[in-house]
Amino acid sequence: MIQYTKIPVENGLTLIHHYDPTTPFAVVNTLYKVGAKHENEDRTGFAHLFEHLMFSGSKHFPDFDTPLQKASGENNAFTNNDYTDYYDSLPAFNIEMALALEADRMTHLNINKKSLEVQRKVVCEEFKENYINQPYGNVWHILREMVYEKHPYKWPTIGKELRHIEEATLEDVKAFYNTYYQPNNAILVLAGNIELEKAVQLTHQYFGHIPGKPLPAVQLSEPEQTSAKEKTVYDEVPIDMIYIAFKMCDRMHPDYYTADLISDILSNGNSSRLHQRLVKTEKAFTTIDAYITGSNDTGMFCIEGKVADGCDLQKATDLIWQELELMYNGKIEEMELTKCKNKMLTSNHFSESSLLSRAISLAYFDLLGDIDLINQEDKRYEAVTAEDIRRYARYLFARERSNTLYYLRKNKQ
Repeated sequence: MIQYTKIPVENGLTLIHHYDPTTPFAVVNTLYKVGAKHENEDRTGFAHLFEHLMFSGSKHFPDFDTPLQKASGENNAFTNNDYTDYYDSLPAFNIEMALALEADRMTHLNINKKSLEVQRKVVCEEFKENYINQPYGNVWHILREMVYEKHPYKWPTIGKELRHIEEATLEDVKAFYNTYYQPNNAILVLAGNIELEKAVQLTHQYFGHIPGKPLPAVQLSEPEQTSAKEKTVYDEVPIDMIYIAFKMCDRMHPDYYTADLISDILSNGNSSRLHQRLVKTEKAFTTIDAYITGSNDTGMFCIEGKVADGCDLQKATDLIWQELELMYNGKIEEMELTKCKNKMLTSNHFSESSLLSRAISLAYFDLLGDIDLINQEDKRYEAVTAEDIRRYARYLFARERSNTLYYLRKNKQ
């Protein structure tokens, strides 16, 4: 059980305190409720760009990293479609350094021509290296466009097009910062060896004076898919791959846990169904995996496999569908389901041993709207039955809801 206290601040900032006297460290985790889904479709990649820009220094701290390193701390950040998270880990007696740094870049970030050009170059190189020049690098650009019709999940975190970052103006970037980087759009977690009274006092001292502003509404609706989609891409890749993606429920839906366990039954480990039957027995694939995106809104359930040389593409596709249909027409062994649950619970418990993981999770579950879910996840996984698996698989794997991408070697064209 992870203990916490949630305190709203007058300016809209949410403070979450988690006390752990067994460690000499503290974590300052700041989650901003801005991800790729908050971007304009003609100006994408900004949430990820800010993951870099936020380390460009601020009014009172021209260099973000050096003061934190001198305080024996370390930091990092990550961005996804739903939010951006920044975290600092340092000795608890130096926590004020992290708070001063975070508060200053929340209000006085160095956004100027120089900082923008430096980070623009970094982000553009990342885009080229990982998404343009990398084999299969544009898969998520293609799949998201196939799966989502209206929702801004249509593009990945890196952005829809390279030119959106290349052409971003200083005014565009400042507008994005002024809109989303404010206290009433943030969740601050103070975790570790810091008592509640001090945590509250320091939060008000460093953040209490920062005013909040109204936030824009975001259109997040996504219609049901009623007809199957298929696309074939030829490129300079070493092996043919098949991707099949389905829309699935959002993160707070009870069937999220069912979908997560379905993905594990299919592909978690060498004893999983897809590996045993499609890799070892049929030798149709060299590797095959099933996973979920875990998105806050309408998510994706994906299967991807590297087709073995000599295997017919249609046969490989048919074998995948046979396994998906067995999820709702065949038998789900109790031992099989229990094994997957135990793996999931073990992973969850292992992550809880890390103070940083606890801090990040507390912010995340509060973002979802139910922070106490952090202590309810085990029960929700344990409650999933074999009948739940069959019921949701029947809905999830309907043919008319499928999006199939064949990513093939150019010599096949």
